[in-house]
Amino acid sequence: MIYPELHFTGQVWRPPYEANSQSLQITSGCTWHKCKFCSLYHGTPFRMSPLSEVEADLEVIRQWQPRARRVYLTGANPFALSYNKLMDIAILLRKYLPHLISFGMFARVTDIATKSVEELKNLRHMKLDSINIGIETAHDPTLERMNKGYHANDILEQLSKLDEAGIHYNVFYLNGLGGKGKGVESAIATADVLNKLHPCIINIVSLTVFPESQLYQEVLDGSYEEEPEIERLIEMRTLIDRLKIKVNLMGHHISNTVPITGALPDDKVAILQEFDKAIAEFPEEELKAYRSRIWHL
Repeated sequence: MIYPELHFTGQVWRPPYEANSQSLQITSGCTWHKCKFCSLYHGTPFRMSPLSEVEADLEVIRQWQPRARRVYLTGANPFALSYNKLMDIAILLRKYLPHLISFGMFARVTDIATKSVEELKNLRHMKLDSINIGIETAHDPTLERMNKGYHANDILEQLSKLDEAGIHYNVFYLNGLGGKGKGVESAIATADVLNKLHPCIINIVSLTVFPESQLYQEVLDGSYEEEPEIERLIEMRTLIDRLKIKVNLMGHHISNTVPITGALPDDKVAILQEFDKAIAEFPEEELKAYRSRIWHL
């Protein structure tokens, strides 16, 4: 028996909490592709999937997963598509999957700027209920240093629009991104912004520099010094300590030398105690050796 194939090209990523979602490629690669630290979509140019491909894939999904209840649209930032294109896709999802409850995707902060609150509300009505956003940090010097293409005030402005539209969102914080001596500054700046917003999940990932990234060359030539491991733990502790919002934390990524999960504010004390213990007991060299053994994310 010959099984039909879906149109997946390049790297396909999805958050761990989307493991049970049906994946559907909408884009491949990233529209920005300029972040100095990023190697996730190395060698893959941005491409929008033609609606003919999307519809063909939905025909296959309808055949094999006719009762699919959630769909995750893959690509680095499918939300970069125009409002009209996203509405076309939402209509196709409803046409082919009558049991669909919701769909989600990745987005850059700048992707939200091209949609009005009214358009966001319309997308929410069409079952878009969550977006994952790699804000990385809200520390402006680091955002500029890493060429993210936006600032802290953009994070606050655009994610506030999602709050107003009723679209849930999860953010990714990249621990250690500022480099040596910048961790606490980054944590404080980010907590100050997030305390004005309502993310559902804060995903914490620790910077691991790979050869495919531009930042790797800056490490080699000495123009960028990576943040020591103990300093990274202090940074994570500072971020969590300063958060005053009700939010879920997911920090059990392979890149984190001290994995944590929990819900704030209920688990804050226990999490901070975990970091205090690790900071006091773990040797820097042991943690550094752990990171050197991470070959990919």
